[in-house]
Amino acid sequence: MWTLVATRRFGPLFVTQLLGAFNDNLFRTALVFIVAFDLAAADADRAAMLASAAAGLFILPYVLFSGLAGSAADRRDKGDIARLVKLLEIGFMALGWAALALGSLELALAVVFLMGCHSTLFGPVKYAILPQHLRDNELIAGTGLVEAATFVAILLGQVAGGLLAAAAVGPVALALAGIGWLAARAIPPAPPEQPGQRLDWNPASTSRAALATALGNRRLLVATLAISWFWALGAIYTSQFVPMAKHAMGGNEAVATLFLAAFSVGIAVGSIAVGRWLKGRVSTRLCAGAGLVMALAGGDLWFSVPAVGTAPKDVLRFFAEPAGWRVLADLLVLALAGGVFSVPLYAVLQTAGPAQSRASAIAANNIINSLFQVGAVLAAGAAVGAGLGVVPVLAISGLTVLLLLPALNGLDRRA
Repeated sequence: MWTLVATRRFGPLFVTQLLGAFNDNLFRTALVFIVAFDLAAADADRAAMLASAAAGLFILPYVLFSGLAGSAADRRDKGDIARLVKLLEIGFMALGWAALALGSLELALAVVFLMGCHSTLFGPVKYAILPQHLRDNELIAGTGLVEAATFVAILLGQVAGGLLAAAAVGPVALALAGIGWLAARAIPPAPPEQPGQRLDWNPASTSRAALATALGNRRLLVATLAISWFWALGAIYTSQFVPMAKHAMGGNEAVATLFLAAFSVGIAVGSIAVGRWLKGRVSTRLCAGAGLVMALAGGDLWFSVPAVGTAPKDVLRFFAEPAGWRVLADLLVLALAGGVFSVPLYAVLQTAGPAQSRASAIAANNIINSLFQVGAVLAAGAAVGAGLGVVPVLAISGLTVLLLLPALNGLDRRA
């Protein structure tokens, strides 16, 4: 599997994706820290509002422009699009450096939106290009590596964004954008499957067309809904790690960061492992079982978290209690199962529909995915605010996978 990273067919794309996802999270996290500890240090409500605004501005392009991004990737060389996107990233990160140097919150938020546009344009390319460059028995492995790179980059970017000095964020992000562009230059050509198709520049009509492609194919529809559920669950968990650590278990910031690390690394490991378990076959036979394991692990949190107690504690004190290890095990098992759950579904997106509209199917997934994440986080926040409690919200969210199991069980049957 790892030998793929050393090939030109996959290695440059892997590096390009890894650095792009890292930069997205580096800049956004650094901005949140600057707002919380500098620009709005005396106003917690304003800091929270600005953090939410940054998250919303990053997701908004996925809703607005995913259809256009998918249409472009189906009608133009995907390698060329990747290189263009990375060139744009260099410009965006230069603006980001200027925003941080000037202390301009408005410009920084504009850069967050532009980085969302960058990720929106690259999203359909990074998955739709794989069937053109990888053999059939390599597709699951390649998809798993891309998924693993995404979650590891998210984790590292968030950690770096919190640790780096504000003055260092801009130069580091710009340098990594340049390296990403150099990597993208080595991506082999990936011409459209059906050359000569006209590119529609209307975001609304391309989004409608992409959604029609996905919703009109049962396998694509089930895979899209299941992937969107998975990302929504991940958004709920990551948004509630700090409240769960602090209020439900008395943990400090290091405990919450440990939860995020366990969740991200667990998904990465599961994403890589599933390729070995499926032996290169594109199959969803493990998805229903993985979803059930996720539900059970999330349900066990309902019992393991209260057993830790709410007395203040750092990481050492957290693990002095056997219940602390049980909480960590629940999160790791849930995340590992999440990687096993999601990777085969992405492979379905790449193979279930016509090759000439493969990127549009992935774009439709990105649209629905974004809506699911926003809706899930808002619903979870409302439930916690109404007094349900963080841990019950997490457990109930995980149990909702039971609604998907009947459809997942039949997903391997062609329809």
